Amino acid sequence: MADATSWSPPLLGREPERQALDELAGTLREGLSGCLVLTGEAGIGKTRLLDYLAAATPDLQTATVVGLEVETQLGFAALHRLLLPFLDGLPRLPGPQRDALGAAFGLVAGPPPDRFLIGLAVLTLLADVAGQQPLLCLVDDAHWLDRESLEVLAFVGHRLHADGIGLVLAVRGGPGDLPPLQGLRALQLDGLPEDEARQLLAVASAGRLDGRVATRLVAETRGNPLALVELSRELSSEHLAGGRVLPEPLPMGPRMEAHFLRQIRTLPAPTQSFLLIASVAPADDSVVLWRAADRLGLPATAADPALAEGVLSAQGDLAFRHPLIRSAVYASAPPAQRRAAHDALAAVIDRDVDPDRRAWHLAEAATGLDEGVAQELEQASERARGRGGYTAQALFLSRAAGLTPDPHERSRRLFASAQARLASGDPVAAQTLLEQAAAGLATPTLRAQAQLLRGTIEIFFARLVAVAPIMLNAIATIDGLERPMVRRMLFEGLQAAVLAYPDAASDAGPADVARAVLRTPAVPGGSPTLTDLLLDAFATRIVSGHAAAEPLMRATLPALLHDQDLAEFGMPLAVYAAFASDDLWEERGGRAALERLITFDRQHGASQALRVTLQTLAGREVWAGRFSEAEALYIESSEITRAIGLPDDTSHRIGLVVWQGHEQLARASAEDILTLWVGQLGIGSLSTQAYLHLALLENSLGRYPEAVGWAVRVFDTDPLGSGNHILPELIEAAARTEDLDLTERALARLRERAEVAATPWAAGLLARCEALLAGESAEALFVTAVEEFGRTEIVTELARTHLLYGEWLRRQKRRTDARSQLRIAHDMFTDMGAGLFAARARRELLATGERARKRTVSDSHRLTPQETQVASLASTGATNAEIATRLFITNSTVEYHMNKVFRKLGITSRRQLTQVLRDQDGAPGPSIR
Repeated sequence: MADATSWSPPLLGREPERQALDELAGTLREGLSGCLVLTGEAGIGKTRLLDYLAAATPDLQTATVVGLEVETQLGFAALHRLLLPFLDGLPRLPGPQRDALGAAFGLVAGPPPDRFLIGLAVLTLLADVAGQQPLLCLVDDAHWLDRESLEVLAFVGHRLHADGIGLVLAVRGGPGDLPPLQGLRALQLDGLPEDEARQLLAVASAGRLDGRVATRLVAETRGNPLALVELSRELSSEHLAGGRVLPEPLPMGPRMEAHFLRQIRTLPAPTQSFLLIASVAPADDSVVLWRAADRLGLPATAADPALAEGVLSAQGDLAFRHPLIRSAVYASAPPAQRRAAHDALAAVIDRDVDPDRRAWHLAEAATGLDEGVAQELEQASERARGRGGYTAQALFLSRAAGLTPDPHERSRRLFASAQARLASGDPVAAQTLLEQAAAGLATPTLRAQAQLLRGTIEIFFARLVAVAPIMLNAIATIDGLERPMVRRMLFEGLQAAVLAYPDAASDAGPADVARAVLRTPAVPGGSPTLTDLLLDAFATRIVSGHAAAEPLMRATLPALLHDQDLAEFGMPLAVYAAFASDDLWEERGGRAALERLITFDRQHGASQALRVTLQTLAGREVWAGRFSEAEALYIESSEITRAIGLPDDTSHRIGLVVWQGHEQLARASAEDILTLWVGQLGIGSLSTQAYLHLALLENSLGRYPEAVGWAVRVFDTDPLGSGNHILPELIEAAARTEDLDLTERALARLRERAEVAATPWAAGLLARCEALLAGESAEALFVTAVEEFGRTEIVTELARTHLLYGEWLRRQKRRTDARSQLRIAHDMFTDMGAGLFAARARRELLATGERARKRTVSDSHRLTPQETQVASLASTGATNAEIATRLFITNSTVEYHMNKVFRKLGITSRRQLTQVLRDQDGAPGPSIR
């Protein structure tokens, strides 16, 4: 066998894997992109395949990073190493992206950046680099990346399309072991087939290889290449030739580290000390490594024996031949030697250049309690928070707490660590840290903040019903709380209670909190904040009813539109905007507030709130009959949902699905809402959304008894928002089933609220619903309803009014007049793509003796979801750059999709998009697939 310092095993076999990598490289050369995750056990050959790909693509740019176990606590450390050669392109990024990535790397000061913006900045930066020459990013040992880097790279991997970027990550374990990588294309590596494994063993062995010995080694290693090569090193020539019995057990699998340790223990003591320093030193800073070695008095030749034995490789910076050797070195070292190595590294790392790494080494070198080191760790945690590295922040703080002598300070740091853990998406760890911290929190404010955190953790665990009792109990038992803190806790409790309970007046939840709010008014004399306005308005609505809350509700919409101190926390502000505008039938104020919130959420990277705000605005687009625009907003929301690691459930699109006339999908969506969101996640308020849209569905089908059955469930509880929207559904269905008592009760509620609201939307609904019971005087009311709805964008309700008016005329034997109204209704429903209502209007037209037109759209014009999204945004005048920013993709990908849209639709300019998309909405089936 060749000398250990120069020989490395050949890459044998792996034809399917090499073909997949070659195809990826070919994709890049064509200007497209791709991502691949290589998975498998240690030593299976992932690194060799990365090396193969790098060697096979000299025509591509290549960037490589290796995950390091010692860096897992340093947020964005691996990402910074990967992007370091390209950071001269940072000034060319759009401002928000530039600031986010700069803050993540500690290059600029600012608030913690949103992970979304960081991911988009990385994607844009890499696309800029690939614009000159296709770029291949290779990430080895991705399981040892810090969490922030891994999540950003996963974000990028999910969005690669037409940018000339390739991303290949090698991960120890299975495809599902790292949740951020789920959904990316994965290639599982198993052991080599027997023939190739025997060939590798023969090449690695110095002398004769007995066939029976080879058979046993291949079988017991399951073809693992590293195990085969290391066995050829470990076993004597007599063992391999069959002249001596093989040792039991063979040094492989879990015993591989012991095998490596035996190699290391044969090296001189100075070399072993040098290896220990190398196992924890920065991988890309050999100066720090040699300075630390010098501080421990190690000679400059200390690495030579390790190089000679092949334990270290000298290709570029010094590196271990295999990551398992690094792990074995550190894990087997006595604690005192580990502390000495960390102390030496802390002493030579420049405080100004790398303060966080220095603080971590100081902590690992510390014995007992050390407030000085704890303070340095806390300072490092603040820097991590400023970069958006909440996992690193939590680790620094919990380690600082372990070194803190003062019990109150220790609790404060543990509590801060719990907050950071929750921000990083780890509620289990946050709960554990909070329990450790709770007893020592010294001030009323800290104890109250701990209860707020406890409530947020309950929300993470889908235990919404627990939040209000936690807040009310804390307010009752914590002495000395200032009123703003009390109201903040009540705000949290009311949010959770409203979401948990479908009945806003239930004594088990919202009503208790609402009464506590009204007993604790805002600080007198000062200007009420937006939070104060929202809290008082909704508490009054729950306790005292619609009429008493109307002026307070009305004040919230201008506040949402103009408040300069907006902040998203807890329930997204869009939900409040929707509740207020729905309770008032205030169409324009509600839309304006939502559009302002979308702008705010985008600018501030409030991704969790943004996805809900987009869904809420999509519902308004549905009412306006703009189904393509609604679909684009829903797709964008889904993109955000997946990007932040949440499961994408499409049941929130139930309103669009009902209006498009997809009956079975609508019923399935309602079932999903009731089973998942209500039954499993405890968001009981969403049950009213399911019932409301099922009532709408049954009305569209003319199944009025069934519509009444769903509608009364909402009518009886009268929830925020939905309590108003159910009234026209219930009145129409109850009138058609001749349940006059129920109709009158619903109409009385509608009349009272519509007169208070005094908006065209409310007036149109009232006139139409009164017409259903008005007999011969109904015509004037229908005309009034048409006029009022004509002053709004609520096209769906205008079309329904024409339909009901036409149905009434037909029943009055006025067939000619009926045809006019029914034709208008049918054309409106057909143009917007409201399948079932269009069918109902068509049946009525047929009953008058007229045939209604039918329209279809060619399947060749069908767009994919992202093509639909891009086309819809382009039709509004958005530029490629604006579309790319909104959809978290690159300009190249937008251009790629636009070219496909033009070909599919047979158009040549963006000016033609609006009309073509509107025509497609008239199709009988879904507008996308």
